[in-house]
Amino acid sequence: MFDKILIANRGEIALRVIRACREMGIASVAVHSTADTDAMHVRMADEAVCIGPPPGTDSYLSIPAIIAACEITGAQAIHPGYGFLSENSNFVQIIEDHELTFIGPTAEHIRVMGDKISAKDTMKALGVPCVPGSAGGVPTLEDAQRIGEEVGYPVIVKATAGGGGKGMKVAQTAADMESAFMTARAEGKSNFGNDEVYIEKYLTTPRHIEIQVFGDGKGRAVHLGERDCSLQRRHQKVFEEAPGPSISPEERAAIGKTCSDAVAKINYIGAGTIEFLYENGEFYFIEMNTRLQVEHPVTESIFGVDLVREQIRVAAGLDMSFIQEDLHINGHSIEVRINAEKLPNFTPCPGRITQYHAPGGLGVRMDSALYDGYSIPPYYDSLIGKLIVHGRDRPEALARLNRALGELIVDGIDTTVPLFHALLQEPDVLSGEYNIHWLEHWLETNLGG
Repeated sequence: MFDKILIANRGEIALRVIRACREMGIASVAVHSTADTDAMHVRMADEAVCIGPPPGTDSYLSIPAIIAACEITGAQAIHPGYGFLSENSNFVQIIEDHELTFIGPTAEHIRVMGDKISAKDTMKALGVPCVPGSAGGVPTLEDAQRIGEEVGYPVIVKATAGGGGKGMKVAQTAADMESAFMTARAEGKSNFGNDEVYIEKYLTTPRHIEIQVFGDGKGRAVHLGERDCSLQRRHQKVFEEAPGPSISPEERAAIGKTCSDAVAKINYIGAGTIEFLYENGEFYFIEMNTRLQVEHPVTESIFGVDLVREQIRVAAGLDMSFIQEDLHINGHSIEVRINAEKLPNFTPCPGRITQYHAPGGLGVRMDSALYDGYSIPPYYDSLIGKLIVHGRDRPEALARLNRALGELIVDGIDTTVPLFHALLQEPDVLSGEYNIHWLEHWLETNLGG
């Protein structure tokens, strides 16, 4: 087992990893920018190293600075959290070249799954169902128009290297294809340095269902059920739950086994999430995230496992502490993402926290790095906390979420908490009858955007 682990991240996810390390008796090293000198993850870690100025490119994305921090502190392994360098195959290769351990998948698995075309080809070969679309990259507008006719409109044009909703444009009809094709290419180029795009059938009322998988790198893997992440704004998840209210036990077992078998065949190591669009009883693969997900706590809640602890164990060469037969769903869990944003336009709202009180009680978990007097810097993602609740069933989880939101106090800034108060009054949310377009339509009607 490792003696010391460096966490190459910040905020609540850095705290999450630090807590797992402490329970395992492993020393932790926090890295931080000059803007995060007073951040909670810096205070909580056993050691801290400043790695640069506020911009992420000069600090949390600086591979030389992170490697140097490992050498200075004697850390043997690096946990990337999510975001930043967590899915950067070059970073993983450099870590291995320095005889350090990356707590996550291999560089090759990250590379293959990071390219949406190679990921789709790989999954198709492994027996995972995929969305109908182009066989690979689409180089010209003429090719795009031909494929659009073959697949049938509407279609979605996606940047091969895209993510977070960038480089994704829908062509409802043939007349829309030129604009969608050119815009997706331009966004791919400007955001990811790659203008290659591909085309998929655009499903009209799908849900976003993702399967949590975990492998030991030795040909063994399990699945930990699904999460429903269909309530999204601009392709960004805001409300996640497990198990999915639309998925039957038979469907869960079948798609879960398909996914765990697939990652076992490629000797995948660590946590991964295989994401699907789900419509009319069919699953369609869209991408695989080769890291811990923001919403991993809902899976931990219903299965009673610590996914970060498990990541550390298998990275150290140990076997997983459970097998598929050990994993049984207990109750229902929901997570809402609390952002420092001002409604109705979701404008980032950094600033000083004048008062913070986390909700508590049975079945309530608040993952956050906030504290009284903390100043949220303007340089990073606006996520400031995740409120997770667990109940014996979905109605109890919803009631608990409503109660916990009422207890949460974040003064000094605007947050998205009012959004969740409003959503919990909606019959469709309470019944679980929604799809990936529902929230966008609701926002247009109720908030004007």
